[in-house]
Amino acid sequence: MIIRGKCWKLGDNISTDHIISGKYKFEAINDINKMAIHVLEDVIPGFYKLVSKGDVIVGGRNFGKGSSREHAPRLLKLVGVGAVVAKSFAHIFYRNAVNIGLPVIVAKRIPDVSETGDVIEISVVEGYIKNVTKGIEERFTPFPREVLAILEAGGVVEYIKRFGGLPWSRNIG
Repeated sequence: MIIRGKCWKLGDNISTDHIISGKYKFEAINDINKMAIHVLEDVIPGFYKLVSKGDVIVGGRNFGKGSSREHAPRLLKLVGVGAVVAKSFAHIFYRNAVNIGLPVIVAKRIPDVSETGDVIEISVVEGYIKNVTKGIEERFTPFPREVLAILEAGGVVEYIKRFGGLPWSRNIG
């Protein structure tokens, strides 16, 4: 599972309200797609039109702080974000991202050396992040096979639809 795309550099303390303002929370009652045009609108105006499939958000500390709404990681994935790399994550955002199949990776060096527009490559299986533009690589502990199975399926719901249970409740190889 290789992710490769343009870097979108963000700073510290990007909250779920930065990702999708709470004022739009009821727009998703019938169709979450209606919220996509508002993703990161106060941080990067027009982001939903600028982002390409597989692009990588690179943040600082405490990425995803704030509400426990699953909308934030779901909408990032919906507009094409392939992964989020940050120095640290709010725990509920991290868990929600994995649950919906959006890879989230903690990195210490890549957030400091990356700039918007750099090309980022990630292997969640081999455990590396490369800033291809700058020729810098950082290793991380690969995800456990159960988490990889969820990510590869596109999230917990898709995994259950496909396999009828969660990966830790069955032998996945």
